[in-house]
Amino acid sequence: MIPRVRILIATLAMAGAATMARADAPDDSLSVTVLGDTTATVTTPRTHDGLEPLVPELAGRPYHLEPGERPYLHRLSFSPAVGSLGNDRLYSLRIAYSPNSWLAYEGSIAHDPNHEVHAIIHSLSVIVRRPMPGRFQPYLTGGYGMTVVLPSGAIAAQSVTKNMLTIGGGLEWFIRDDLALRGELRQATAFGHQSNQEGMAAYDYFEQTLGLAFYRTLRP
Repeated sequence: MIPRVRILIATLAMAGAATMARADAPDDSLSVTVLGDTTATVTTPRTHDGLEPLVPELAGRPYHLEPGERPYLHRLSFSPAVGSLGNDRLYSLRIAYSPNSWLAYEGSIAHDPNHEVHAIIHSLSVIVRRPMPGRFQPYLTGGYGMTVVLPSGAIAAQSVTKNMLTIGGGLEWFIRDDLALRGELRQATAFGHQSNQEGMAAYDYFEQTLGLAFYRTLRP
């Protein structure tokens, strides 16, 4: 028989045997022998109600934090947040990736739903941190983006695009290894033209957000 076909049959047989044995296994571990020469031990941790957890290493310890510095290397962060930009409400969605332990690149999109105009903000930032033991992890951030100001239906005007620079810092409080509460403060400076005047003008805004950061590790 072709070796590739044998491997496929062995894999399917192992999966079928594991599925049938799982229902009868009294504990969380089971051994399966396939074709007389392959033995695999499958460990299936379960919650108190018999369900298998989505993240097995957190089963029974949902708020556990591994000792040592927080691991940021090759981790992806998905962070929804709500806050304010100046006096207006701000909703944002951020995705960050850390190519090493102290640096991350983050892209974000935000919406400022003002009554008279709406603003769509998209930016690219860098996050610099020094990983430390414990749940509290401070960081610094800065970036560049663009703000598209859209008039409401009651205003007869065209949309305006402004460049924006941001700088600030934040703090993450880790609830568990893959979930953190994230607060951030930034100074945002938008550059644009003043009506009926020449040259550029700078407009400063104070931005503050509070949200969650969901972490997943990407294997290199």
